[in-house]
Amino acid sequence: MAGTKTLLMLENYIGGKFLPCNSYIDSYDPSTGDVYCRVPDSGKEEVEAAVEAARAAFPGWSARSPQERSQVLHRLADLLEQALEELAQAESKDQGKTITLARTMDIPRSVQNFRFFASSILHHTSECTQMDHMGCLHYTVRAPVGIAGLISPWNLPLYLLTWKIAPAIAAGNTVIAKPSELTSVTAWMMCKLLEKAGVPPGVVNIVFGTGPRVGEALVSHPEVPLISFTGSQPTAERITLLSAPHCKRLSLELGGKNPAIIFEDANLEECIPTTVRSSFANQGEICLCTSRIFVQKSIYSEFLKRFLEATKLWKVGIPSDPSASMGALISKAHLEKVRSYIKKARAEGAQILCGEGVDKLSLPPRNQGGYFMLPTVITDIKDESSCMKEEIFGPVTCVVPFDSEEEVIKRANSVKYGLAATVWSSNVGRVHRVAKKLQSGLVWTNCWLIRELNLPFGGMKSSGVGREGAKDSYEFFTEVKTITIKH
Repeated sequence: MAGTKTLLMLENYIGGKFLPCNSYIDSYDPSTGDVYCRVPDSGKEEVEAAVEAARAAFPGWSARSPQERSQVLHRLADLLEQALEELAQAESKDQGKTITLARTMDIPRSVQNFRFFASSILHHTSECTQMDHMGCLHYTVRAPVGIAGLISPWNLPLYLLTWKIAPAIAAGNTVIAKPSELTSVTAWMMCKLLEKAGVPPGVVNIVFGTGPRVGEALVSHPEVPLISFTGSQPTAERITLLSAPHCKRLSLELGGKNPAIIFEDANLEECIPTTVRSSFANQGEICLCTSRIFVQKSIYSEFLKRFLEATKLWKVGIPSDPSASMGALISKAHLEKVRSYIKKARAEGAQILCGEGVDKLSLPPRNQGGYFMLPTVITDIKDESSCMKEEIFGPVTCVVPFDSEEEVIKRANSVKYGLAATVWSSNVGRVHRVAKKLQSGLVWTNCWLIRELNLPFGGMKSSGVGREGAKDSYEFFTEVKTITIKH
């Protein structure tokens, strides 16, 4: 029919083949609010087929040497890199993030994930001890666990999916991955490259769909012994409950309510642009984003003035605009959730200094139905407010003053989360002292989001269980065995 839009139709990838599904879910373009894609609404049947494919592929894949598996990962990285622009365009359209961020962060990091684990798998060593008086030698060996269930979120779709797939298959496991039903396109595009890269059928299986249908079937399946999940705490609680009867191994990377602590000797020339970025990058939809900014009283007024000026220059625009600093939020429901926190703050007597409800957002007519929101700064808010306690996961940050080092550490640690923190000071002793006392899995000082993939990544308290990184991911995706030889 004339004028009818052709929707992109995704298919599951199971056993090296693209397979249609009986039912589908609508997927929306966040910048317009229009349906543009249909995602399989899979369930137990598709998960069972993926388990069969992964089980059949495991003996052959796990028997390959680390060197052979490494070569496959390198080839896949090369193919992703060759498709960088196409993948970046798709990620930007599907998630709402700016094309600039997709080009410079999401897709390059997805490529790096495969290259990094292709290299690191070649450099692990095992332990060995001697007991001469007993005539014994003890040593350890590590082996892949089996089928890994991988559940990734919608904020950094390919970036975080590959962060799980790469170490899992590098270690010799086969995988069943469930991307978010809100952002499935780049996972589907990656599947088209697997065969060419030399990934055998069944080693990587992607089953699309919702958490209650696909996620629960995967998590509760007795033949999937380990689950790696990135997402919300309520979902992690459900995963833990379903996994308990099978004593599954879990890696849970959850939310954050991340503080930035800015002391009076901070270099504001570097601190302000970095803190704007750490607050609003990817529409604030990164678990590592700053949502509580504590500023020492003596510089509070100056910081706030300059921070507001810089925030107002942070351009909200359509994702395809190369000059946009921020795109659209993921969904209408999420936009309403983020807005609800601003309404709560206003009702509590807090001041909304810029952004939602204060400044006018200008968008082209085609994008009026999109899920856009201006970066929003809140002040005069109490530490007990939900805006200071709960993860909003949007372009909202609260700026509050503090007096002493001891006071701000206590306030920064007063939430249930403990994922990341940033500290700004030119006093080296203070930086080390404060970093040590903060209840955070990661602490950046005088910078933000500089990652060393060899080192552990993960949070304390309600921000998760376990760590990811070269050594930590290898240990999670392998089973260790101690062998004793009497001679």
